[in-house]
Amino acid sequence: MSSRSKKSRRTKESEGEVESKLKVVYSDKDVVVMTAPNEEELKQILLDLLTEKPMNLKELHSKLSGIASEDKIRRALASLSESKQVTLLDDGKYAKLGTD
Repeated sequence: MSSRSKKSRRTKESEGEVESKLKVVYSDKDVVVMTAPNEEELKQILLDLLTEKPMNLKELHSKLSGIASEDKIRRALASLSESKQVTLLDDGKYAKLGTD
């Protein structure tokens, strides 16, 4: 299996984890409509994603594409940083504090 297909599979798995935390409003065979996460839910989703590995804003936004805007992600990261739950590393990636 190529590294590209492994990466694609991992991205789809993490997207599924994120979507599983959202409330389904409507569903049929063609479409599923979910509510966007509120600020606290978004913070928890970000913490869960950062538990896997440190990520920069662009990586986080790509995982949350269609779920949360870049501005909402940035505000949530700033709040998590202020409360000492995440930190910004020298390479521009965010990491959850207390993880290796």
